[in-house]
Amino acid sequence: MTTRQTSRPSAAAKPVRWAADAVSALREGARVRLDYSAQSLWRVDRLIEEIRREGAPYAAVETVLRGLGAYAGEVVVRQAGAEWWTSGGEHWVRTPDGRLWDPVDEARRCFAGDGSLRLLCRDATGTVRH
Repeated sequence: MTTRQTSRPSAAAKPVRWAADAVSALREGARVRLDYSAQSLWRVDRLIEEIRREGAPYAAVETVLRGLGAYAGEVVVRQAGAEWWTSGGEHWVRTPDGRLWDPVDEARRCFAGDGSLRLLCRDATGTVRH
């Protein structure tokens, strides 16, 4: 039996803000709406791919990637009942089965051409989304 917390743990403060900032920036700047659904991660993967194809230097997009990774982590938190964990300035998502996921690093891997936030979410939540 799982009980739902009424307040988020302090480890969630930064990644939740990063995710909200990314959602807001994309809505205002690119007219892209993200709704914290697993399906929205298809769009996020495509956005990161577009940024990579444009040849943007990593330093110029590091904050955006952090926000998009945090967004993916927040999708996992909401879909799987997971929670944010932090240590040494790094943030992970811990799913109820005890596994740790690093969606911010996965966003960096996407930018490098070797990752997928959609697949991370699928694996972390244990669901297949078509």
